[in-house]
Amino acid sequence: MTAAWRRTSYSDGTGGMCVEVADNLPHTVPVRDSKRPEGPALVFDRASWATFVRTLKRRRP
Repeated sequence: MTAAWRRTSYSDGTGGMCVEVADNLPHTVPVRDSKRPEGPALVFDRASWATFVRTLKRRRP
């Protein structure tokens, strides 16, 4: 299966600080810097990623 990358809602809309995530994979969620798509990606298991996103949503104003 190929990663389907998308820009996250937490990214800067000016093209500066942009984070992309591929949440279409069955067991892992890779995250990368959109300015370096050929560069390395951080890879999280789905449970850890879900906890991270839940925590961010609770802290959102």
